[in-house]
Amino acid sequence: MKAGAILRPAVILLLLALVLKPEWFTPVFAPLAPEGAPVIYARSSLLSLSLSHLGLVAAATTAATFVSVTLAILVTREAGAAFRPLSRTITNMGQTFPPVAVLALAVPALGFGNGPTLVALFLYGLLPIFENSVTGLSNLPPATMEAARGIGLNRWQRLIQVELPLALPVILTGIRLSVVISLGTATIGSTVAARTLGEVIIAGLLTSNTAYVLQGGLIVGLFAVAVYDALIQLEARIARRSGARKAPR
Repeated sequence: MKAGAILRPAVILLLLALVLKPEWFTPVFAPLAPEGAPVIYARSSLLSLSLSHLGLVAAATTAATFVSVTLAILVTREAGAAFRPLSRTITNMGQTFPPVAVLALAVPALGFGNGPTLVALFLYGLLPIFENSVTGLSNLPPATMEAARGIGLNRWQRLIQVELPLALPVILTGIRLSVVISLGTATIGSTVAARTLGEVIIAGLLTSNTAYVLQGGLIVGLFAVAVYDALIQLEARIARRSGARKAPR
């Protein structure tokens, strides 16, 4: 507990420093840059690239969550149970195609920029959210569901007031996995002119500047750690509240 309390702010402070004041780290990265080459990436603001990167991940995850949870609700109803294998196949397709292939297929239709990257992240994010949503909605406490019916709640009310709140911690686990996958995958969006932190990494690879590669990779990694930890804390808080609601008075 003490280690987490120390590491959490340390990660956040390091991340903020790298994004807002990257010049502070010139002595650290200088040995990794070619002689006479720039040490700190300055073609674009690291802050603007970070915000754009996070924005793409947030937009894709929001869309994937809406579609996945909606599908999960449908296939966990008696009327939609027959469509569960088809829904699982559809959500699996995003994991079947490599992100680079999705980008290549999407560029002719959507052009260069953020569009193809959003499509790739959306498809990649479907499976973990869908599977966790189905698991959460399929394993609800029978006694709780029976009590909800007993007090006269209709199907819609049971879904909104009982099923989704109880399944939320499991659904959030899927969202957490999807977000972490998307944070790393979004870097390849810069190959089709999307504004992401992959721009820094690609610039480093093209100029053999390891300092750039490390800067971009380190910032993406720290974002993944920070977001992962934040979502774990949120899951734990929601799980505790759910446990408190279910505890006998």
